[in-house]
Amino acid sequence: MKVPGKVAIVTGASFGIGESTARLLSKRGAKVALVARSQEKLEKLSQELPDSLVIVADMTKEADIKAIVKKVDSHFGGIDILVNNAGRGYDAKVADIEAGLFEELFQLDLLAPALIMKEVIPHMKKRQCGAIVNISSGTARMAIPGMSPYSSLKRAIVGLSLTAREELKEDGIAVSVVYPYITKTAFEKNTIKTKETGHWEDREIPEGDTPEFVAEKILEAITSGAPEIFAHEWMKRMGK
Repeated sequence: MKVPGKVAIVTGASFGIGESTARLLSKRGAKVALVARSQEKLEKLSQELPDSLVIVADMTKEADIKAIVKKVDSHFGGIDILVNNAGRGYDAKVADIEAGLFEELFQLDLLAPALIMKEVIPHMKKRQCGAIVNISSGTARMAIPGMSPYSSLKRAIVGLSLTAREELKEDGIAVSVVYPYITKTAFEKNTIKTKETGHWEDREIPEGDTPEFVAEKILEAITSGAPEIFAHEWMKRMGK
């Protein structure tokens, strides 16, 4: 898909990968709907991005998700691109998983992307064209002790995405998955942690990618329509 003039929804747009993706899409000529819970951050970003729209929403609430799509369609007259980036981490060993926290993560990391896809698909079908990009994680192809809740949902988003891709290909809608590597954002700081997870405590954390680098990969997914885009080629061999 060519980006100039297209309408894009970017969730989790207030910082990190989402913010960088919104900036890049705007730079390439897209009209971007900025979605997150932080109005102040979104308003500041919107001042820098022409034709952008601020939508403050909680992606764990179905009513908010429906309202996002209605506002974007009403404001821009259609929807061409959806980048499902909003999400949060939860580090815990299987034996320490807390049902309430896991349910919270499920709502944001898996159910929310599915529900907003459900809402945008009819709009894309009208145009017989669309690009949906769901952000997974390198952990979806790994087995790291202490990361089972997050990893399992990121694996699930792959299944959701690739199945939807098959369902929608005759409608001209490409659904893609992007697998970021460790990224230099505040994501880890915001991750829910319970007890000792055995995650990175005894490991040397590798150098991460910039969010701008990942945004370029997301743009690649949009423009190429490829089913899967990896931050690095070697990631394709993980889990094999």
